[in-house]
This record gives sequence, C-alpha cells and structure tokens, in this order.
Amino acid sequence: MGFKPGPGFIELENEFIPLEDGRRLAARIWLPPDADSSPVPAILEYLPYRKRDGTAQRDDATYPAFARAGYAGVRVDISGTGESDGDFDDEYSAREHADALQVIDWIAAQSWCTGRVGMMGISWGGFNSLQLAALGPAPLKAVIAIGATVDRYNDDIHYKNGCHLYSNFSWSNTMLCFASRPPDPLLVGGRWRESWKHRLKTQPFPLETWLSHQRRDEYWKHGSVCEDYAAIAVPSMVIGGFSDGYTNAPPAMAAHGGALSRAVNGPWIHKYPHFALPRPRMNFHAEAIRWWDRWLKDVDNGMERLPAYRAYLSENVRPGRYRDHEAGRWVAERDWPSANVTHRALYPSSRHGLADTAQREGLARICSPQDCGVACGEFFTLKPDSELSADQRIDDAGSLTFRTEPLREPLDILGRPILSAVVSIDKPLGNVAARLVDVHPDGSGHRVSWGVLNLAHRRGNEHPEPMTPGREERVEIVLDECGYRFLAGHRVQLSIATAYWPMIMPPPETVTATVRLGAHTRLVLPVRADDDGIEVPEPDDPDPLPPYVRHTPPDYRRVVEKDLQENLTRYRVYDDTGEYEAPGHGMRTRHVHEACWSIAPDDPLTATATGAYVCHMSRGDWRIRTVSESRLACDAQRFHLYASVTAWEGERLFNRRTWERTIARDRL
Repeated sequence: MGFKPGPGFIELENEFIPLEDGRRLAARIWLPPDADSSPVPAILEYLPYRKRDGTAQRDDATYPAFARAGYAGVRVDISGTGESDGDFDDEYSAREHADALQVIDWIAAQSWCTGRVGMMGISWGGFNSLQLAALGPAPLKAVIAIGATVDRYNDDIHYKNGCHLYSNFSWSNTMLCFASRPPDPLLVGGRWRESWKHRLKTQPFPLETWLSHQRRDEYWKHGSVCEDYAAIAVPSMVIGGFSDGYTNAPPAMAAHGGALSRAVNGPWIHKYPHFALPRPRMNFHAEAIRWWDRWLKDVDNGMERLPAYRAYLSENVRPGRYRDHEAGRWVAERDWPSANVTHRALYPSSRHGLADTAQREGLARICSPQDCGVACGEFFTLKPDSELSADQRIDDAGSLTFRTEPLREPLDILGRPILSAVVSIDKPLGNVAARLVDVHPDGSGHRVSWGVLNLAHRRGNEHPEPMTPGREERVEIVLDECGYRFLAGHRVQLSIATAYWPMIMPPPETVTATVRLGAHTRLVLPVRADDDGIEVPEPDDPDPLPPYVRHTPPDYRRVVEKDLQENLTRYRVYDDTGEYEAPGHGMRTRHVHEACWSIAPDDPLTATATGAYVCHMSRGDWRIRTVSESRLACDAQRFHLYASVTAWEGERLFNRRTWERTIARDRL
C-alpha cells in the first residue's frame, strides 16, 4: 500500500513491521509531509482492537492532529489480530512485550523518525504503555496511559480484593469473538482465509486462564507496574475517569511513579477525554502535544511544572440517568498525597446514624439476598446512561445503611475512602461490599465509590485464609478513588452488604455478617478543605470523531427481571452497535452482544452467566461473521465453564471450536 495524502499529513494505510522470528505486525502510519527529509519523533499505540475497523474512527480523530504537530503516529495490531501475522496468546503476555520492544526499535530506526518514541493508549493500550515503560527500551522517552491500571489483579476486570468480578466472564467472551475475526482481504490478499483458519484453531479460551489464577500469583504480578514503580524512569501522564472502573491508577502513579508522573481524573466514562461523557471534556490533543513537545522535542513549555494531580469534583449527581454534563469544578494538587487532604472518621451507630463521634457499642447483622447489587452498573463504562450505577435505594434494601444528618455545609472529598471494621461471619468464606452514597433530599442515592473484600483475602491476596466462623477480626476495605462534593442538605451514607451481584461472584454458602459498632468500626473520608478551582480547557471541536455511514441503528438495553414463579433474578444486557460503514475502504461492521446473569435470592450456587457475542463484517459480496458463546456455573467446590466460537463465510460454516472445563474454587 502506498501513501495517501491528507490535509497536512500523509498516511501509510498498511505497513508490515518485520519481527526476528519471521512474523510481521501490521501498522497504520501517519506522517508529516516532509518527514523523510525532516525526521520527527513517533507516537506508538499497540493493541489488539484492529486498526482497520476497530479503532479507526478515533485514530482518524487523533493521529492526523499529531502529524500536523510534527509527529509520526504508528498504530500497530498485536500478533494474531487485525492484519498482523501469528496468533494471539493472552493479554500483556511476555510475547506481546517482546514484540513491542522490536516494534519500538523498528520505529526508532526509520528514516522519518528522530529515534525518539512516545507510547500511548486507552485500556489495553494504556496498560501496555506503562508495562513497556517499565521494561525501559532506550528509544521510549515518555508515555500517556488512559483508563489503565498499575495492578492487574486488584484493579482490572478480573478480581477485586479476592472477589471474582462478573466482567472476567463477559470480557473473556468478548475477546473470544474479537480474536476470531480475519484480516481484511483488501490488505492481505488471498491468504486471508489461511490466516483466519490459523487464528480460529489457535486462539485461547481466556476465562480458562484467568479463572485458573484466583489469587494474586506470579501470573498477575507480571505486567503489574506497582510491583516496581521505580522501573518506570520516563515521564508518564496517567488519565482516568470517575465514571469508569479504572480510577485508581492516576493518583497511584502520581504518588509512586516518580517526579515526572502526572495524573488526571475527570468525570468521564471509559473513553478518550476529548470525546468522553459526561462533560466537561478535556482538550486531549493540545495536552498530549504539549507533553510530547516537552519530552520528545525538548521544548521548554513547563509541562514538568504541572500539578501532580488534577481532578474533577462532581456534585449533585442524579443516579441512573443519562448524564451529558456533571456540575462541579476542577481542582489541582501540587503534590500527591496532598497535605491539603485530611482524614475524617465517621462512626456508624446501632440506630443507623453516621457521625463524627462514636456512639455506644453495639452489633449490626446483615444477610443480604444473593441478588443485592443489581444497581451496580458496569465495571468499565462505555455508555453514559444505562451502564452507570442506578439509584442505590434498590440495593440498600438488602444492606446495612448508616447516614449522617443533612449536611449544614458542603463536604468535598478527594481520594480513597476506607472502611475499617470489626467483623465476624457464620461461615468460613464470605464477601463484604461497601458503598459510599450521596443521599439527595428526596431520598435517591448516587453511588460515589465502592469496594469489596473476599474475607479470605483480609491479610493479603497471595495466601487466602478462611475465616473462623463466629470469630471477630478487624478488616479493611479500601474503596475506589473518587472526587465529589456532597452539597448542604444532602446526607453521606455508608452501605454494607454480604452480596454485590452480579458485580462479584457469591461465595459457596449464604453468609450472615456481624459488625461491631461503636469505636470499633469507622468510615474514613479523604476530606479536601480548599474551595479553590482551576481551568482545564475543553476541546475546540465538540464532536471530533469523523462521521461513518450508519446502515442500521444501535440499540442498548439493561433489564433486571424478578421471576417469582422460579424464584430467580435475571440481569440481562443487550447491546447492538448498529451497522456502520468506514469511509474510503467500505468495510461494514456490526457487533451484537447479549448476556444474562441469573441467581436465586436464597441460593448462591444457582449463580450462572451466559453470553453470546456476534461480529459481522462485510464489503460487497464478501461477508463473514463470528459467534462466541460462553457459560459459567458453579457448585460448592468447582466452576464449570463452556465456550464455543463459530465462524461463517457467507452462509457457509467455516469453523467451529468448543471448550469445556472444570476448575476448582480456590477459597472463592
């Protein structure tokens, strides 16, 4: 493929990067028009989501802007995805890293590159930006990581403090389908079928791997940069959103990532901040270009003097509704942790109050129904309406709740709330979920933050130990990072439950927890005292994504069903992206995802999950589709897994593969 000109840039639609073992990784490259005669630094984004039809729309909104600013943009598909050779093996694997190191060296050696490389991405691409920085390749001089994590075990879609997240199942099913798609025949020619057949016969069943590592072992430590923050020696900007599941990495990097780490948390879902919702957005292009200018071109523009942490404090958020914009303000902390944030302890009482002073000692018991948690929303949120958490009164009905009196003045918090409690349970295994809720004057509740703990992991995630039934122990639950203003007249609420379904898998038995109150249990809030604010510029273009032709409309539904006859609660998700056509090459794509989680309110062993994901791709007479189907069930000792991937060329069955596995529960 040759160069295609654009306004202020040229594009190489598909370039193959050779690897030492003979495989080639496919890249899409944007360059300034004079890059061959005047080399420029390069920005790499490296992920498995297909440069051709997966991330093309957002890439077209970003990399031309980088090229016009004097940078090469290099978007590379991981092995076995998109047009890249080989097979896909796992997320953040040793081979993924080894391939990336070769890619970075290849970029640095090109005639159009100065030899200096930056790396960026959101989610998978943000993860491996930090992971590659920790490996220290010489050409890599700076990174920007968005929607990322520093801890693959506790802060990703798999586990949270020993609790098995529902997204472990759903993301496995998604990746089964994503990894099953063929390369584009327009780019690779007639060998596309052979390549497709190879992928279908070699792709792994991700859930089998992830569920085989239920504690924080070496598998999860690999790629968790929190194991050695000091290994990241280059400047890093880490960006997240408080409406996303990935909120903890930005301040963690600001605290531990060295003098040149900078952090941002906006009000956003899991999207790039120049087109994310809820607003206000961030002018990411301008921010990123200034970051690259400082560290890849040595421009003295003061980026090293940015505050360590910038965050948006939302206020008066109404739960369960589409949020185009959140009221609030941006604040900045020069250092993080900040002396400007103090810790305020609130003590729950036997009368369900929450106050600055501990009341008389007492006991509170809770045995939540197994379907407590249906207002949880999605773990990482891609839509600003149905995927966000709903009115918390739904889940408070099955929880212990403790509330302050109506606040006389606003209360700002920035950081991670911590619940320290003396707890006993009546079984060896059990979970505790804690939620911080803003209760509006009308009684509706917005979830500000949440945290969960598998009590077998109370002393750490590497060597879980069952509880002794009836024995009290002090446990600590660190809730997720949050930035929020509780308005005067609102109440601060702590909610405690023994279930948080479907967000986490239940233990083998129904559990009753007893919490000792008085001075023994407290909620510690990170209170920010100042009433200041800063300006964070918004993008000039309110709709930066280029338009794609829509042939069928999208549809999304999330429904909770109470089947009283069968005594089951079902949590259903239906997501149809609609069919869209990419400009230029005419590829049409449509993704349809259906999932159902079900459980009996009185029986944790009835928990099941089923999912189906369909990818449609077409151009003219060429049509393919791949279908992944998965199921997860359990008994007291084991998890039972089933999955299949079926591929079709037109109406002809091209390949079918199935997996059936049984995996022992490991104190989960």
